[in-house]
Amino acid sequence: MIKTGNPVISIYTEMTPNPETMKFVANKLLYPGKSIDFADEASAKPSPLAQELFTFPFIKAVFIASNFITLTKTSDTEDWQDVIPSIKTFLKEYLEEGKAVVNDEEVAAMKSESSNTVSADDDDVVKRIKELLENYVKPAVEMDGGAIQFKSYEDGKVNLMMQGSCSGCPSSMITLKAGIEGMMKRMIPEVKEVVAEAE
Repeated sequence: MIKTGNPVISIYTEMTPNPETMKFVANKLLYPGKSIDFADEASAKPSPLAQELFTFPFIKAVFIASNFITLTKTSDTEDWQDVIPSIKTFLKEYLEEGKAVVNDEEVAAMKSESSNTVSADDDDVVKRIKELLENYVKPAVEMDGGAIQFKSYEDGKVNLMMQGSCSGCPSSMITLKAGIEGMMKRMIPEVKEVVAEAE
């Protein structure tokens, strides 16, 4: 007789450009088509998984995306290699037990999150900015374990929010200015400047 329980979960790690973060990739969808950033333990209420990850003393921030979790360690934690085995074991067991990753009802109750999703009341420039972020920027930064969310656009200035490995990454400003700002100025002439907004 074949047992049909929860599938076997495998977790592997990928380094990110940010030395303080590590990307943990699962062979399972965690938060399909979405991402959510928890900058501290107090903000983790909508995610039972994030709440449990914050019980590890070396975890400073948790970012959950479609099939990966990017963790930021405290600066006094010497080396990722010392803590990776315990995190991988925890994630594997947590996901194999089928526990909740994110409670969407609680996310909806939070203040309105920034989003790259085009809405009906967006003007033409904002629509083009969000489409560019979704189609060109998102796939690239997700590979590095992060996300960049649209916050606002006013008088030629685009405000973006850095999440996951992009938040606090030494190379994220280069990506923002040389990569994203350059592309936006070329593809959307109304854009004059792109800046990162602190959370």
